[in-house]
Amino acid sequence: MAPFRKQVIMPTAEQALPGRSDSMPVPDQHFVHGRPLQPPFPEDMATAVFGLGCFWGAERCFWQTPGVWTTAVGYAGGFTPNPTYEEVCSGHTGHAEVVLVVFRPAEVSFEALLKVFLEAHDPTQGMRQGNDIGSQYRSCILTTAPEQDAVARAALARYGRELAAAGHGAVTTEVAPCDAFYYAEPFHQQYLAKVPNGYCGLGGTGVACPELAVSS
Repeated sequence: MAPFRKQVIMPTAEQALPGRSDSMPVPDQHFVHGRPLQPPFPEDMATAVFGLGCFWGAERCFWQTPGVWTTAVGYAGGFTPNPTYEEVCSGHTGHAEVVLVVFRPAEVSFEALLKVFLEAHDPTQGMRQGNDIGSQYRSCILTTAPEQDAVARAALARYGRELAAAGHGAVTTEVAPCDAFYYAEPFHQQYLAKVPNGYCGLGGTGVACPELAVSS
């Protein structure tokens, strides 16, 4: 198999590209609001990681959400350390394109972010979003705290019932711990703020997500 041929199945750890030890350079500040993209973040912040297709439009959904302090795009959920965009797009790293969301829980709950996530894309499409096909476009919630797992699964079950009632298929969203988040190239950070008419492949189902009970 050619090393950069796109595939829509997940590689094993043994099949994944080897990657590298050097990390990607990260801009000093967010292009939209000037806050840092990397830790340390203020003590009253929490983090969430979502994959919902092409990360350009996905990131914009979250930086526009009140209570979100900063965002960054990157790669997670796979095997290859410090991958490049081209490697991720090959399907041979196992990573999804994801958004790191740093938020203040006193202003916006994890449940509210799940509602943004669910309504912004179609979580029933498997290894794709619309015309974007590949394992890097899969729907995923990569948890950063143990309590996020149960909340995410409950939200998916509830939204899945709404989708089924509207004639959609089963939810395919993956829920797993975020073992590592690798920042994407500086070019990709806040891309749609730099290129307002740039490509955005996101498209929701039009089915509203019910308000989710906020965990205590």
